[in-house]
Amino acid sequence: MTDTGKQTDQQLEQAILELLDRRGPTATICPSDAARAVHGGDGDGWRALMEPARRAARRLVAAGEVEITQGGRPVDPAEARGPIRVRRAR
Repeated sequence: MTDTGKQTDQQLEQAILELLDRRGPTATICPSDAARAVHGGDGDGWRALMEPARRAARRLVAAGEVEITQGGRPVDPAEARGPIRVRRAR
């Protein structure tokens, strides 16, 4: 992985945690929220960051920081298909 890729990964992880910190303890975010925050520009360039944002969320699950949910219930990140939400680990 390139230094730029590692930096983007770190920015996405940080964005997820910061977005969650700004919301209530039970609030969730979409990975697109982090992708948009890191992209920071106009247009839809954030879309290229969607899969990296989902990977960042999975790394944070492995670190015990967050949970990935579908339908309001925690799911195994390896089995999550389709839209996901991210919340602080409970």
